[in-house]
Amino acid sequence: MDFNLAPDIEAYRIAVRAFVAEHIIPVESDRSAYDEHDNIGLDRLAELRAKVKAAGLWAPQMPKELGGLGFDQVGMAPAYEEMNRSIFGPVCFNCAAPDDGNMYILNRIGTPDQKQRWLQPIVDGSVRSAFVMTEPSPGSGSDPSMMLTRAEPVGNARWRVNGLKWFITGAEEATHFILMAKTSDDSRKGLTAFMFHKDQPGWRIVRRIPIMGPEEHGGHCEIEFENLEIDDRDRLMEVGDGLKLTQIRLGTARLTHCMRWLGLAKRSMEIAIEYAERREGFGVRLSDRETIQTMLGDLAYKIEIGRLLTMKAAWKLAAGDFARKEVSMAKIHVADTLHEAVDTAIQINGARGYSKDTPLEWIYRYARQARLVDGASEVHKMVLARFYQQERNDFWTWGV
Repeated sequence: MDFNLAPDIEAYRIAVRAFVAEHIIPVESDRSAYDEHDNIGLDRLAELRAKVKAAGLWAPQMPKELGGLGFDQVGMAPAYEEMNRSIFGPVCFNCAAPDDGNMYILNRIGTPDQKQRWLQPIVDGSVRSAFVMTEPSPGSGSDPSMMLTRAEPVGNARWRVNGLKWFITGAEEATHFILMAKTSDDSRKGLTAFMFHKDQPGWRIVRRIPIMGPEEHGGHCEIEFENLEIDDRDRLMEVGDGLKLTQIRLGTARLTHCMRWLGLAKRSMEIAIEYAERREGFGVRLSDRETIQTMLGDLAYKIEIGRLLTMKAAWKLAAGDFARKEVSMAKIHVADTLHEAVDTAIQINGARGYSKDTPLEWIYRYARQARLVDGASEVHKMVLARFYQQERNDFWTWGV
């Protein structure tokens, strides 16, 4: 693959970098800009989103005809990395989870009517969305085949849904929902995806689950379905294609996490080096101490490895490949690197890093979820082991 960025992508990356530095990073130090869950308040978010739109930087991952910029995964990678130089960056550009993954899948598989009704408002930023799949034990987690929430056909072209979901990101602020439900006992073709609107009867938020935080807008909620009725025109793909839909969605969604996490890892290192270069102890700058240099050098190459893994996976996804091995490798490495980067930055900054004087403690709390969301690291390692058992030395190949 060619690692040179196309001129339009590079121009966009530079513009995003400048916008984040001028408009978004300054908001991090204004405690009145935060909501009660340690995210950017909705009023300030609306102001920044309006500025992003005015600057022509909105929704780069969506087609131009829908109001985006038409970037594929290769273009998204450097852009998302720059956005997450700020803890508030991605959501300002409409590139944050779960909206990002939901827009991607609806654009890929939605009918023209579904795109107009369900996708366009998310692209416009007039509504938020959620992806409703995970269930409490013994229901589905990393294994979708364990799903207990059921959708059964009723009446004339309608479905009735009953079940319980939890850790549904963004549910409290979402208007449009993608719901995964069991429609048969077939292990491969037993799941189907549906859309529903927050105002439809038959569902409720049981609770917003308290987490370590900081939280995405709308939190992580437990949701109960009791006779939610959905019109068949709001079914996504064919009956039984739910697992296929999740595979299409999650490949890119998992990788966009990596793109954003690399930005946070680089920001952590940036804060570390800035402090190390001006802080002296016993007549020596921290940055001149070999121990600090080793810590920084270790992070620098691990972040670069993460960027290379992420870009290779992006390149394969953009070419139409599922890139399962590549996405899993990037997900494992980048999640570990983010946690190590912010932990090291806190260590170098000392008590300052542990305080709220920098965003490091925010990033540290956020980073712990990276090894869990969209598949725990252990699950991705099992995926890689299965590929290796099947392919042996062909696990490592070059495209021809």
